[in-house]
This record gives sequence, C-alpha cells and structure tokens, in this order.
Amino acid sequence: MALRMSTLFLRTLREDPADAEVPSHKLLVRAGYIRRVSPGIYTWLPLGLRVLRKVENIVREEMDEIGSQELLFPALLPKEPFEASGRWTEYGNNIFRLQDRKGADYLLGPTHEEMFTLAVKDMYSSYKDLPLAIYQIQTKYRDEARPRAGVLRGREFVMKDSYSFDIDEAGLDKSYQLHRDAYIRIFDRLGFHYVIVQAMAGAMGGSKSEEFLATAENGEDTYVHCPNCGYAANVEAVRVPVPDALPYADVPAAHAESTPDTPTIETLVAHLNAHFPREDRPWAAGDTLKNVIVTLVHPDGTREPLAIGVPGDREIDEKRLGAQVEPATVEAFEEKDFAANPALAKGYIGPGALGSESASGIRYLLDPRVVEGTRWVTGADETGKHVVDLVAGRDFTADGTIEAADVRPGDACPSCGHALQSARGIEMGHIFQLGTKYTEALDLKVLDQHGKLQTVIMGSYGVGVSRAVACVAEGNHDELGLRWPREISPVDVHVVATGKDVTRDPEVFQRSEEITRALEAAGLSVLYDDRQKVSPGVKFKDSELIGVPTIVVVGKALEQGVVEIKDRATGERREVPVDQAVTEIVREVRGSGA
Repeated sequence: MALRMSTLFLRTLREDPADAEVPSHKLLVRAGYIRRVSPGIYTWLPLGLRVLRKVENIVREEMDEIGSQELLFPALLPKEPFEASGRWTEYGNNIFRLQDRKGADYLLGPTHEEMFTLAVKDMYSSYKDLPLAIYQIQTKYRDEARPRAGVLRGREFVMKDSYSFDIDEAGLDKSYQLHRDAYIRIFDRLGFHYVIVQAMAGAMGGSKSEEFLATAENGEDTYVHCPNCGYAANVEAVRVPVPDALPYADVPAAHAESTPDTPTIETLVAHLNAHFPREDRPWAAGDTLKNVIVTLVHPDGTREPLAIGVPGDREIDEKRLGAQVEPATVEAFEEKDFAANPALAKGYIGPGALGSESASGIRYLLDPRVVEGTRWVTGADETGKHVVDLVAGRDFTADGTIEAADVRPGDACPSCGHALQSARGIEMGHIFQLGTKYTEALDLKVLDQHGKLQTVIMGSYGVGVSRAVACVAEGNHDELGLRWPREISPVDVHVVATGKDVTRDPEVFQRSEEITRALEAAGLSVLYDDRQKVSPGVKFKDSELIGVPTIVVVGKALEQGVVEIKDRATGERREVPVDQAVTEIVREVRGSGA
C-alpha cells in the first residue's frame, strides 16, 4: 500500500539540527528518517526504517549466498564469557554494564565473539561439522565517549557480524576469501565508492585484517594508497620502511651544548642554525629527536608512563598510538606527573633519562626510523641544554620500537618505495582472521580425522548496517537534499500532486491517485504526496529533500495532457503523456535495477 504524506509519520525540517556536523546527520534528520533520543541514540522513523531494512536485506542476501546461516543472539549478555576471554576488563568504560536484581553482572553486547564461540562449542565436536559460517544482524551497544555524526558513530547501532569456524589455516583462508568477495558485492550494491585497505584487528585480536572504507572528505579514518603498486592501508596499519643501519666510526663523540630558551623543535632548530651552523646544510627539524611522554591507562586502572622518541619533524598520531597500545588508552602526561619524576627536564628530555633501566624507569620506544648509526640532536636532561651528535646504538638504546609517528603524503610506500597519497574514509566493513584467541579462551576444540583434539580457527567479519545508511547519504546528496540509490531508496517512486486541495484541483488529485494505484499494481512502492492546503513549493522541496530517485509531478501540465518525470540523481526532467506515464515510470524503475 502506498505511503501517503497526509498520514505518514513524518515532519521535514527547513533548518539543520544544532548538533549536526556532517551532511548525512543533517539530511537524515531534516528529511524525517531519524530522530535524536539522546547523544548517540536515534529513533528510526518509518522512511528511515525502510532504508535500514533494505540495507539489511542486501547484506542478508549476500551472506546467505556464501552459505552463511543466520541466527540471533540476545543483546543482554552475562559477564562470565567475557571474563574468560579477558574482555570484561579490556573493554574498560566502553561497554554498558548492569546488574540484575540478584546482583549478577551483565553487559549490553558490543560484539558477540564469545557467544558465537560458545554456541559452536555447545553443538559441534568433530571436524566433519566444519567449515561453518554463521551470522547475525543485531543491535549493538558501546559507550562512546564522544558520539557524533548522527548514526555514523552512535552508542546504539545495528551491525552484521559473522564468524567462520575451520579446522586449519587453509580452511580459514578459504572462508576469508568467500567473505571478502561477498563484501565486495554488498558494497557494490549499496552504491558508494569504497576502497579496501590493510587494517589492524584492534582489541578483538587476530592477524590478517582489511577494512572497507567509503571514501569521504569528512571521514574519521585516514588511509594512504600508492598509485604505483596499489598498496592501501589505514594509517594505523602502515608500517614504516626501516632504513639500513649507518656507519658511525667517524662521528664525533656526543657533546652537550648550551641551548637556552629552546623548549620546542622550532626554537631549537633556530638556535642551532644561529650558534652551531653546519657546513653542508642548515639544521632541520628532522635532525632532532623529540621525546614525548604519555600516560597509558590500562583496563584495570593501572597507569603507566610511556616515552616515545620520534624524528623532530614528525608528530605523534593519536590514532596510530592508540591502536598500538590497545586495550590501554592514552592520556596526557601532566604537570603533576613531571613533578613526580624529577629526572625529567620538561622540554629538554633525552634518552639518558628514559628506558626501563634508567633512573626514571619509564619504558622508552623509538620510531623505526631511528636505526643504529643515525645521529641526533636531543635533550640533555638538563634545562637549557641539548646533546649534539648523539648516535643511536652507540650512545643510547631503547626498550623497543613503536609505529606512532604521523604518516604523510609523500612518505615512501612500504611495498614499492613510491610516494604515498593520503585520503579519508568511513569504515563500513572489517574482516580479519581471528585465529584461536577466543576458541582457546573458551576451549572450543573438535576431533580431527586422526581422533585428536584440535583448537578451531575463527574468522570475523563485520558490516555497519545502520552506519551504511548514513554512509550512503554522505555520498549521495546535493544542496537540495538526499539522492538515494535505487536499491535502498525507501520507495521506488514519489508522486507529487501539486494542487492545494481536491475541490480546486480535482483532476490533479484524481490523476495522481490513478497513477499511484497503477504503479502499485505494477509492483512498485510509492510515496504519494496527497496533502491538501500545502503549497506546490513546499511539496517540491520535500520531494527533493526526501530523495526518492524517481519523482512524478502531476500539476498544471495536465492541461496539455502530460506529467513530469524527474530523475532525482541527475536532475533531468521530461514530460510524458499522462496515459503513458505509468508505462514510462515502470520502464525507468525496472531498467535501473529495481
């Protein structure tokens, strides 16, 4: 049955909501698809729910096609499985925890690896039961510290999560490829441009990992790609090419120099060029070694200082650093922390005061570019002094390396050495090989063909279903409103009767009604703007804002025996005889893949 604007639970808005920053958030609210309940929590209104269900169906069809079977777990989950996997603690403040009336601990599921693992353990015990792939489309909950961008980053969201179970690595590779191919079909059907990039598995564990990113200028994720070899990776997963070690037999002994009032890289470089000029070239920020101290907060609340040494022309990338230290989170090293560590001279910290074997005992990690033989200017651990000609491997060592410095356009591709390019995107899907992290924690084993117990190997595959709605909106809009791709539009056709009321314009409403019913009889879904006492201008604006791909305008042109068909995506308009309108509309809709 057609949706009628006169009775549809819908209110469009002319102004952007005050808290909206990105186009999808603004337009989904203004066009009446979603409504805010509280930060990060939204109601799906009738039009929005239709789009959400269409995205779900696309995902479901492609998952079913590869033989994955759908089930549904509860969102309210007991504590014990998450304790066994360690994630009750690892998740920290990122999950919603609650207790029942008896004091038992529960959580609202942020993801369901433990549940999937236990379900298979409960039912399967032989290699003959494998391979297996199962999935669900379900509401998830994460206590985002800063929910933003509408349904792109919410506290409650709909996600498809699927898991493969195999007896060996070869089976996992096959399952992974099946899911990867299915994801390509899913995102092709959703109708936005995307890239597949190398990624990190994060707190869920695992090895091989790829993300599907929708390209978007305002996306939260930065990725790099190589136009020469095709390499692409989320910046969190980029691995810096490690230079060869350098000879240093001829490098002078390290020597401390007075460098007053130089607590920043800029002031230090200026001082070096003014007072200690080089013969070959001017000093640059890349000649200095910057030592940054942060505080790691572990899930159990333990706080640990961490020092990171990076070339002075680089900054610490918070997302890259955060990905390296998960499940710990990163906080600033504050004045009180410096006061508690008198060996640290703020603004003049050098390797001498750092490292697990130093007086401070602060763990010290270096950027991979700081290889043996490289020479640096860095802090002398005394206010107003820096050390010149400090050689890595000769004069100092660290506790290890860390990939925490920012990645920039022009950096060398880790694969071929060509200059990288940078872009931004929105994470829409993530696939990775979990391995045995959860099956070992929860003791999921099956008998192999030799009668020996083998730990099952898992793969994990997620799609942000509700996020996909916003993501499609991000890539399909103009200054007038949304422009839905045909496959996920809430309806096939939007019929607009431009008359103000049926008594003044009876033929307009009569013809609109006839066209609507005929389109329904032809199997199309219709949104019919049958409102009276509403001006044509308001109806036109609403049709453009709502964004159905085919808009049919029934109005004054009836006097010439024609109606107007508008393509919302291209803006093209054409007039067709009213008695041919239904045939033309059906041909247009069917021809575009509906």
